[in-house]
This record gives sequence, C-alpha cells and structure tokens, in this order.
Amino acid sequence: MNAQAAVSINGLTRVFGRFVAVDRVTLDVNQSEIFGFLGPNGAGKTTTIKMLIGLLLPTSGQGTVAGFDIMTETEEIKRNIGYMSQLFSLYADLTVEENIAFFSGLYSVPKARRAGRRDWVLEMAGLNGQRRRLTGELPLGWKQRLALGCAILHEPPLLFLDEPTSGVDPISRRSFWDLIYSLTEKGTTVFVSTHYMEEAEYCHRLALMNRGKLIALDRPAQLRAQLPEPLLEIQTQHSPQVVDALRGVPGVLEAGMFGRAVHVMVDNAARARGEIAEHLRAHGLGFDDIREIPPSLEDVFIARVHAEGGAAVD
Repeated sequence: MNAQAAVSINGLTRVFGRFVAVDRVTLDVNQSEIFGFLGPNGAGKTTTIKMLIGLLLPTSGQGTVAGFDIMTETEEIKRNIGYMSQLFSLYADLTVEENIAFFSGLYSVPKARRAGRRDWVLEMAGLNGQRRRLTGELPLGWKQRLALGCAILHEPPLLFLDEPTSGVDPISRRSFWDLIYSLTEKGTTVFVSTHYMEEAEYCHRLALMNRGKLIALDRPAQLRAQLPEPLLEIQTQHSPQVVDALRGVPGVLEAGMFGRAVHVMVDNAARARGEIAEHLRAHGLGFDDIREIPPSLEDVFIARVHAEGGAAVD
C-alpha cells in the first residue's frame, strides 16, 4: 500500500453470505486528485465507498483513508472526510442557515470559526439571499450546492461524493463540477462515483467496477486508447432496427444505440464498413453515413463490462 496516498486499499473484499459484493479490489487515490468510480448497478461501488468511509467493515483486505486504518480507525476516518450522497443528507424542515449550523456541530467545527464557515458556504453555494428559506423549498441545484458546503464545513482533506449529481439538470451539474475543481486546486482530494459519462471525462483518473471487481484503472484518454477494436458510427433514421439487423453478422462484435446513431464495434473497420452497408441495404434499412470514429468513454465502458461477462442482473 502507498502510505502517501489519500486512499490506499489492497485486496479489499466484502462478502454477504455467499454473495461477493466487492472482490479483492486494490487501488490508490493520489492527493488532490479527482478520482472517478464507475460501474453498472450492482457493480460494488456503493459497498466499496461504505467500507472506505467507515460505515461497513471489510470481510478481508487492508487499507487506509486519510492516513487511518479502515479496520481499526473508522471513527478517525469519519472525522477526517466529507461525504455527500445523491440524497444530499439535508433536513428539509430546517432553513438553509439551520442546516449549516446543525452540520457545523455534527462535524465539531470550532465555535470561533462557525460564523466564518457559514458565510463561506452561503457565498460558495450562492445562497446569501436564501439563508432563512426552508431547505425543502430550494431548487435541486441549490440543494446540491448546500449539501456540498455542509459536507466540507470542517475542511476535510478528502471528500467522497456518491452520485452527487443524479437528477440534477446539466447546467447545475456543470456548475457543481466547477466547485469540485476549485476544491482540488486548494488541495482537497475528491473520490466521486457517477453514472454520467460526460462527468467521467472531468476526472483525473477512473476506476471501472463490474461484478465486484476492478476491471480498468487509468486516465480517461488512456482508457479510450486501450480499446483495441475499431468502432464504426452509423448515421440512420432507423437505429433500433439497425441494431437488431446487425446481431450475429460476421465481423460485428457489438452494436448499440448511441443517441440517434448506432455504434458498432468490429474486428476490421475497412471490411466491415462495406459488409454492413450491403447487409443494411439488403434488409431495406437506409443510412446516411458509416464511418470509423474514436471511442467515447461510454463505448469503453460498455466494451469493458461486456468483456467481463456483462453487468450483474438483479
């Protein structure tokens, strides 16, 4: 393990009866890094985070978070991290200012510093004019920023965000990530799980989980470059029918809708382009263009999960 890392785990495992939720995960998160944690439902992301933040003991393995042992120093971990979930953990029947006061006490912010930290949160979240408004009445984007402010009132060196932008509009998501960047520029390490692929691009490094295992770990650009199979994009007005028609076609490894287009992973781009065009014409399916494109993170995500046996089925 890396003693200098903000998070360092080796062989982290959690078993529930016969079900292995997290299977021997090993990784380090660097200081002042935005570390993205991705995976389909049931991949083990939330269970891993619960072990890292001291809410769940591992079955086996070892690790440190903010320098504290995940087996024996869970209370120290809780005092030295911030945590924000997609539920935001705010009290709807308290005002904005009352929520800030509550979390200041919860995180043992020194009384002499509470007024200053309150004012910082209000300014950061753009809520100076809303301090006496009930939190339950706030738009979702404001609740999100307030929840972030409350999670870092005690100025922790490490912040965990568990799908913090779920359900939030794109403009609010972009604003939220601007805040995340400003925190890391000041030295905060951010560990964030997300299912938005565009958010994954904002991370310095990404870990991809599937069926409890770590199946990829690298920078976004490197993950895209590691996809060995060429990718074709078909512009068509018949995307669902094209996907169905390409199933089982020789040379087609995988096909799926991508917005209004269809992305097709193939074994040979030059040969497949002509064969796919001929196949679609034979089935009466029109298209505007077939061209080779660089893979997106979503393409990499789908390919990696498929290669590991697909996502877990509930």
